[in-house]
Amino acid sequence: MNQALMPGHPHGEMRRDEREITDPAGIDAILTQERVMYIALSSDDMPFVLPVFYVWNGTALYFHSARAGSKIEIMKKNPAICFAISHYGGVVEDELACNYEARHRTVIGTGQVQFVQDDAEKIAMLHQLMARFSHKSFTFPAANLKATQVIRIDIASMKGKQHGF
Repeated sequence: MNQALMPGHPHGEMRRDEREITDPAGIDAILTQERVMYIALSSDDMPFVLPVFYVWNGTALYFHSARAGSKIEIMKKNPAICFAISHYGGVVEDELACNYEARHRTVIGTGQVQFVQDDAEKIAMLHQLMARFSHKSFTFPAANLKATQVIRIDIASMKGKQHGF
């Protein structure tokens, strides 16, 4: 499935289509290289946005959390999620102040939250997450695994945009 070209993205058609990343490898590079994802949730028409560290496995995004808290309660009530992952590369300068722009690469998308119950999937994701920050090998004690919730985002749509590169 070519997720970069999925129709029906809620953000509609890109106004400046020369900035759209249409190559799936370009989107994959952003998802692989960056470390922080902003997730947007909604509870009773109140938006809730927060940053999380994440893992991209080529088909889904994963992040972890404590088993309780605001985001967990919101996701239980409403599993719809929006995400944004961006690389900021400085400023594109111009003679006119209004023409200054950010040099960036961004992927935005939507999906559905799935609470990972399988310990093997949970442990694999936690190893992948830690590998993004350290070359050390880690073990995950049973008590810590029990206290940790791993969340998978099954992606419904996503698209990429870039400028200044």
